Amino acid sequence: MEAESTGGNMGDKADVEISENPFEPYIEFLRQQLEDQDPIFLIGFIVALAVVVITCVFLKYFLTSKTVRSAVLLVGLCDSGKTLLFSRLLAGKFKRTQTSITDSSAPYKAKNDRGSSWTLIDLPGHDSLRSLYLEKFKSGARAIVFVVDSAIFQKEVRDVAEFLYILLTDNVISRNAPALVVACNKQDITMAKSAKLIQQQLEKEMNTLRVTHSAALSSQDGSVGGSVYLGKKGKDFEFGQLPLKVEFLECSARGNKGEEGDADIESLEKSLAKL
Repeated sequence: MEAESTGGNMGDKADVEISENPFEPYIEFLRQQLEDQDPIFLIGFIVALAVVVITCVFLKYFLTSKTVRSAVLLVGLCDSGKTLLFSRLLAGKFKRTQTSITDSSAPYKAKNDRGSSWTLIDLPGHDSLRSLYLEKFKSGARAIVFVVDSAIFQKEVRDVAEFLYILLTDNVISRNAPALVVACNKQDITMAKSAKLIQQQLEKEMNTLRVTHSAALSSQDGSVGGSVYLGKKGKDFEFGQLPLKVEFLECSARGNKGEEGDADIESLEKSLAKL
């Protein structure tokens, strides 16, 4: 009985050893094959394998870092004149518009010798829609045209600054750094503010927003207004501190002569031609 028990234990140990090394025969076979090969062949194989790996890594980096961003986004508050500006840039004609509830897009050929062509996209300006559509198109933005109603800017300065702050502190936009053009529209109206004044007031307002949003971020989970710090710490905010190119310009989608006349958008067209 004891002999049988001993034999049984030895059989169990053998089973355990076999189960613990199920690939050992294959590993031994591979080792034997490698030993039988010419060392020069082995070196060549290793070098070829390394080249394949390096090539794959390089292609992945190249393709992800060189993604072509070809969209020009028109953004801003409701009634700032985005849709009319969209129509003027594409066809040069006046078109009666209404508040947009979805995006509109069309190919836009820049006025330059290179024949550059971008996709012009007009995004809704309503508070409940703008973030949704910005999220949809921001990763493909080569430039963002932020349209401001210069005639009632004084009334809307806080809302304009809030939207612009959210846009500029977005992680994707901060990383891609598309050109930002602040188009101070409706310059045909007598009470319209100048681009210089609008820039100065926005810098002051956004400096205040930076303080309040930073305080909110420090007391919450970091979900308020993005996680990018705007400007330089310890200094009052200026647009020149941003990692992306910012330009303020004046324009009028309606034009001085109203519906029958031409739009005053030459400065905007020149800016788009430099993209």
